[in-house]
Amino acid sequence: QVQLVESGGGLVQAGGSLRLSCVVSGRPFTTYSMGWFRQAPGKEREFVAAISRGGSTTYADSVKGRFTISRDNAKSTVYLQMNSLKPEDTAVYYCAAGESVFLLTAVNRVDYWGKGTTVTVSS
Repeated sequence: QVQLVESGGGLVQAGGSLRLSCVVSGRPFTTYSMGWFRQAPGKEREFVAAISRGGSTTYADSVKGRFTISRDNAKSTVYLQMNSLKPEDTAVYYCAAGESVFLLTAVNRVDYWGKGTTVTVSS
């Protein structure tokens, strides 16, 4: 049974920073491509950032230059460093894992989801 547990969400003022973490258990972490998605109230879940098993990364245009995804294979953890936060970044952020050889840039490539952590950015 694969489990993904996120942490690090919270309330922050615009321009501030947060770091999200996601710990994966149940199977070897290096098996998975990893990603972060988010869902704002009334909106569909959307791609934020992804990192491959080998460490290649990609980002949604809306967060490029502000967010950084990384992984620590020794700790079975993926991170999302979020800087220069904006009110429009407010959402529930979900950690995602997939066995796909492709980067997790779409919901249909995800095999496992975390329960989410809430990020609220005040103006």
